[in-house]
Amino acid sequence: MKHLEAIIKKTNDQTVFKTLGIEIIKLDADETIVSMAIDHRHLQHAGLVHGGIYVLLAESAASLAGACTLKNPHQGIVALEINANHVRSARGDKLTARSKNIHSGKKTLVYEARVEDSDGQLISIARCTLMLLD
Repeated sequence: MKHLEAIIKKTNDQTVFKTLGIEIIKLDADETIVSMAIDHRHLQHAGLVHGGIYVLLAESAASLAGACTLKNPHQGIVALEINANHVRSARGDKLTARSKNIHSGKKTLVYEARVEDSDGQLISIARCTLMLLD
């Protein structure tokens, strides 16, 4: 885990996390939480948060959680598939994604990620399948 935290600290300024203001709140293989304040960078032309932002947060939480399962620094992890259902538009000024592990296999992991708004209302729910790389 310390290796992952070092990589994140070293590279974060060159990632979408820095660009869009995403913060890591909790980093753990069983549950990872990421959050961001909503601003103009996250909106589509109608003034609503773009659905891709919800998916980005969900996959980020799942991928980071999956990365916590890696046994050595030579392993990697990639997302194979993600599906999401957006159930309402975001309200308030913040989004939070929480990933929970629902399957751990030898080569694949599956996470459920819930994206909620400032009031704790469910905005989007996603399932993300990850593949472990040697």
